[in-house]
Amino acid sequence: LGYTDQQLKELCARALKDGWTRFKVKVGADLPDDIRRCKLIREMIGPDNLMMLDANQRWDVQQAIDWVSKLAEFKPLWIEEPTSPDDILGHATISKALAPLGIGIATGEQCHNRVMFKQFLQARALHYLQIDSCRLGSVNENLSVLLMAKKFQIPVCPHAGGVGLCELVQHLILFDYISVSASLENRMCEYVDHLHEHFRYPVTIKKAAYMPPQDAGYSTEMKEESVRQHQFPDGDVWQKLIPSQNV
Repeated sequence: LGYTDQQLKELCARALKDGWTRFKVKVGADLPDDIRRCKLIREMIGPDNLMMLDANQRWDVQQAIDWVSKLAEFKPLWIEEPTSPDDILGHATISKALAPLGIGIATGEQCHNRVMFKQFLQARALHYLQIDSCRLGSVNENLSVLLMAKKFQIPVCPHAGGVGLCELVQHLILFDYISVSASLENRMCEYVDHLHEHFRYPVTIKKAAYMPPQDAGYSTEMKEESVRQHQFPDGDVWQKLIPSQNV
């Protein structure tokens, strides 16, 4: 959202050059603009690469069905968070309506425990399960969700991109592949090249793939200087923002 056509073309061209084959598009604010951007991105990435849509909970149930149906021509793999993340039965309704169009439902980044995921799975309300290492309280809670996903034969595609999320979820997706699902089919782990410089053991990406961490631990330790600069309200970053009223 907010990029010019030229910026979108440049970003797609750069990503393709680096080996990326799966692209996510934010949608939901303006339908004609969504159609324009999806058309442009599909033309850039070609018919063989994957496109996913993310609405960030913008719609009610029927609106989600109607809106995504109008984007079906661009062959999206999924629509992510089409409605309230707490509306399990609403997701099930959307899932059933979009199934004939070949569009799956992805959600889970707002799910806070294994019980919600159990209900999503039992209701057949999602096709791609997006755990969030910070939202789910503890590694054990995440592992229980991985096991349930295996039972229901639903691929796990962790949510990442925020502060340190890529560093955290890399361990979970590797564990899923090695010890639970033993499959890469329909699986992917979100990645955004953002804020990794604040971590002592940042994630490593090669040829559009996560590389197994070489250091012990959960890759969460931040650099002391980054913590000091961003502490509220005395950190250098806040001391610059507060007087300028940019907060």
